Amino acid sequence: MRIEKCYFCSTNVYPGHGSAFVRNDAKVFRFCTSKCHKNFKMKRNPRKVRWTKAFRKAAGKEMTIDSTIDFEKRRNVPVRYNRELVQTTIKAMKRIGEIRSKRESAFFRNRMLVARSKHKAHRKKVLEAAKSSVTLKQPIESPASSIREKIKVAAKSRSALVPGEGRSMGMDID
Repeated sequence: MRIEKCYFCSTNVYPGHGSAFVRNDAKVFRFCTSKCHKNFKMKRNPRKVRWTKAFRKAAGKEMTIDSTIDFEKRRNVPVRYNRELVQTTIKAMKRIGEIRSKRESAFFRNRMLVARSKHKAHRKKVLEAAKSSVTLKQPIESPASSIREKIKVAAKSRSALVPGEGRSMGMDID
């Protein structure tokens, strides 16, 4: 059973799943989902699309240089079936899986420690900048502000308030 890799997002494509695109030069592109196939047809670069493994590796979110990753590469050399070889291979695969998970968790912890320290340093700079930019001063009281002046407003004429008095829209009779 051959497990292929999706050309766009690098996930596993099991037999009977996904789709394949064969170009005129006989190069075969395998895709896990139609999402990957459509992104490939739109000529998007997997290293710029955030959910792909290529982006994660390029951005330093996942391990790139590790000996356990080399075991995942495809080997097309046919080997004669041997029960002992299969058993040792399965044991080795389990052990490699354990080693990889330990290394990935250590990589993740180190990455988060660096991010946390950067976050704390950035926050400290922002707080210091905010404290230095704000200076408290006593309000200045002027003698003019303490004296209140009364403002007189002219009242409207009574004719404007009472209906029927003053100008009307009707016709004037002589």
